[in-house]
Amino acid sequence: MSSQHLPVFLGLYIIMIPKIQLLDLPGIIEGASEGKGRGRQVIAVSKSSDIVLMILDASKSDGHRQILTKELEAVGLRLNKRPPRIYFKKKKVGGFSFNSTLPLTHVDEKLCYQILHEYKIHNAEVLFREDATVDDLIDVIEGNRKYMKCIYVYNKIDVIGIDDVDKLARQPNSVVISCNLKLNFDRLLAKMWEEMGLVRVYTKPQGQQPDFTDPVVLSTRRVLG
Repeated sequence: MSSQHLPVFLGLYIIMIPKIQLLDLPGIIEGASEGKGRGRQVIAVSKSSDIVLMILDASKSDGHRQILTKELEAVGLRLNKRPPRIYFKKKKVGGFSFNSTLPLTHVDEKLCYQILHEYKIHNAEVLFREDATVDDLIDVIEGNRKYMKCIYVYNKIDVIGIDDVDKLARQPNSVVISCNLKLNFDRLLAKMWEEMGLVRVYTKPQGQQPDFTDPVVLSTRRVLG
């Protein structure tokens, strides 16, 4: 496996293909995006990954998840989101042009102009192809956001009730596990492969049996664009 795919574990961790490499990052604390605990350096590693695995304690509240998400968003990471469907192009001359292909409920022409003015942009073309928010527009203007898949991995399910386990397992982009009892690791691995769009390709030399010992790993996301 020679491609360069990289997933990150948040608790934190990171994964890379060749042989799916996991990078276990130091714990992120509140204020990490502002530099506390060398947080910026830690979080920056995640930007080179293909997927984030956010390791959470199933026996505690979702406060930790909210803190991690907030700190990652503060440095430009957008988890389980796609880029806004906003066309934005700065121009040298020509003034400000604003259009949309559907009714907008969050942003109008005046507000868009005011936001661009704050960025000292006076000549630009903006086209909304969805009912995007002000935050979406700012992300497009900034142009340095990274949109990544994230799996929320809830550990310690062996210390909570079955109803709570079922509730966590049904949440979007979530997998429940127990490191202590080694439960549901196969599901986590399958979910990682699914989200990264990975497939195994087995080669068959002419006149010989297929080689099932050393598959080539490809990403369907890259192949399909």
